[in-house]
Amino acid sequence: MGPMRVGWHGLLQPVADGIKLLTKEDHIPAEADRFLFKLAPILALAPPFVVFVAIPFGESVSVLGAEITLHVSNMNVALLFVFAVIGIEVYGVIFGGWAANSKYAVLGSLRTCAQMISYEIPMGFAVIGVVMLAQSMSLLEIVRAQADVWNIVYQPVGFFVFFVAGLAEAQRIPFDLAEAEGDLGAGFHTEYSGIRFAFFMVSEYAVMLLVSVLSVILFFGGWNGVLVPLPPLLWFALKVAFFLYVFMWFRFTFPRYRYDQLMAIGWKVLLPLSLANIIVTGVAFL
Repeated sequence: MGPMRVGWHGLLQPVADGIKLLTKEDHIPAEADRFLFKLAPILALAPPFVVFVAIPFGESVSVLGAEITLHVSNMNVALLFVFAVIGIEVYGVIFGGWAANSKYAVLGSLRTCAQMISYEIPMGFAVIGVVMLAQSMSLLEIVRAQADVWNIVYQPVGFFVFFVAGLAEAQRIPFDLAEAEGDLGAGFHTEYSGIRFAFFMVSEYAVMLLVSVLSVILFFGGWNGVLVPLPPLLWFALKVAFFLYVFMWFRFTFPRYRYDQLMAIGWKVLLPLSLANIIVTGVAFL
């Protein structure tokens, strides 16, 4: 049933866990590279949050007569910005494993690095079909282009590749090989404790939220609704909540892949599918 004692039905458990980690000892191994050891959690945490600068949550809302836009910046290359910034996260993983000077941590960081690079390629190719349909790399324009028909209708293969690659990027089951307890202890953050360990955990959940938000924006119409006339921001929140539930359902349902299976799915399945999707989209719509 999970933790149920902190707050109503355990709703305050994340707050309790955060306070617990803040009060724990911040341990640094004696043989660690202290500078990189301290830098790694920051490099892992910052990119997923910086990316949200380019994420639109809606057009605009009127508050007390004032018009407020629901996006910080409407970049015309927002999609490129997202992939460029989120790629920096891998340096935090590499530095964290290397700086700890631990065999388990190094192996975990190498696994994670190979996994993230392998799945970023098909993930990037998967969104090219969306860009071709919208004729823009602006996330705001991509949502506006789905006012009549959502991209999932034209891009089911692209969505499949994007979401599976997103699971691997977020290092969630069944692709959480970097933290395989039976193989690597706790993976690249084996030697971390206290607030630095919390940074790595928050980073993983931030990437999970980011993948859910991008799935909604790129393939499911963003804040555009269907049938039921709900406020656009509510439509957006409900869609993101559904994808977060899917992440949790995957965690409860599927076993972890072996590492050779993980690599085979990325290079032998998702990459060819993403390339085929680009070709079919170009022939069919351009």
